[in-house]
Amino acid sequence: MTESTIYAIATARGGAIGIIRVSGPHAIPAVDGIFRGRTPLCNAAPQSLHFGTIADGEETVDEVLVSVFRAPHSYTGQDCVEISCHGSSFILSRVCQLLADTGCSQATGGEFTKRAFLNGKMDLTQAEAVADLIASETSAQHRVAMSQMRGGISQKLAELRDRLLTMTSLLELELDFSEEHVEFADRGQLMSLACEIHDEIERLSNSFAAGNAIRNGIPVAIIGAPNVGKSTLLNALLNDDRAIVSDIQGTTRDVIEDTMTIGGYLFRFIDTAGIRHTDDTIEKMGIERSLRAASRASTIILMRDPDTDFPEMDIRSDQTVIRVVNKTESFQAINGTGMQWLQQQLLESVPTGNDGDILITSQRHKEALDLALQDIVRTISALESGISGDLVSEDLRQCLSHLGEILGGQITPNEVLGRIFARFCIGK
Repeated sequence: MTESTIYAIATARGGAIGIIRVSGPHAIPAVDGIFRGRTPLCNAAPQSLHFGTIADGEETVDEVLVSVFRAPHSYTGQDCVEISCHGSSFILSRVCQLLADTGCSQATGGEFTKRAFLNGKMDLTQAEAVADLIASETSAQHRVAMSQMRGGISQKLAELRDRLLTMTSLLELELDFSEEHVEFADRGQLMSLACEIHDEIERLSNSFAAGNAIRNGIPVAIIGAPNVGKSTLLNALLNDDRAIVSDIQGTTRDVIEDTMTIGGYLFRFIDTAGIRHTDDTIEKMGIERSLRAASRASTIILMRDPDTDFPEMDIRSDQTVIRVVNKTESFQAINGTGMQWLQQQLLESVPTGNDGDILITSQRHKEALDLALQDIVRTISALESGISGDLVSEDLRQCLSHLGEILGGQITPNEVLGRIFARFCIGK
């Protein structure tokens, strides 16, 4: 079945300018049928801009600029047209209806980027980064998404994939000459290469802590006894009366959460019920939720005042603890004294990656990398045990397959075969 031509409004409603994007085999003639300009769009040069009007019969709907992109040099890899018109909801709806009348279909969510992926304009990591880039709210989120969209992860995985293919090709070549007992792959070199690949995959997998924190925000739990100033601190950090402040113990009985950007990073602050012994059933539930929130946080602000102690609680080795003594000369949450110091401590608690800007932000990528890591560990064990090349090759293929899932492509037998032909003369 021939692929349909799709359209969608590509800009937020309410702006001065609206853009309608059209993509598919009939994108140019569909728009040409409703466009009136000096040059018919069907005769337009690739990557050209045209001024004219959109007309419904004899009636002019709007004056527009039309951009023409011919396949494969477009976002989707198909013929594409973008209509820039005034941002009136009426005009946008009218133009969309005219496109529908020509036989175009309303695009579904993400369909333009999906077509870009299917047409080889980007891999899955880049396609996913498009959504992250649109959703970015901080400079850190923008930086990571832009790096991924430009192929940062793709390039690193392509390097790993290339080295794994080299190993697989050499081992599978040996199988073709098994009767001659020819060994093309030096086991010492293979072991060294496998260990290097292991370290690269492990480094990428470990970067998920930093990547996930940047993408979704760093969770920070504010923990302390009642009335030490936790809610006051939350309000001071957010510069807003988000939490109720009272001298009555047990005022905060539920978890209160809000976000703030500090130094380009998104922090998710969680105000919790004061931790103390109590017979109040509702307050107990709030304290239990506080402890659960603390267990999920990557950073804990542990608070006390001069008259109380820090609460005793289990802290994991991967959690950062910032200890704050409130109501002192150097720190007063109620008037903002010490806030600059606290913000600096929070920035220093942000997890950082070990490989430049290449950070894993997707749970899907993380899971696939962990599976690939298991495969390469089995490969190393097999090489150490002197297991036959066909079994080693199978573990390598599994590793390739899991890395391929991240990019959205699979390793084919022809690709491995092509590597063999490129490196060796089989017929000799």
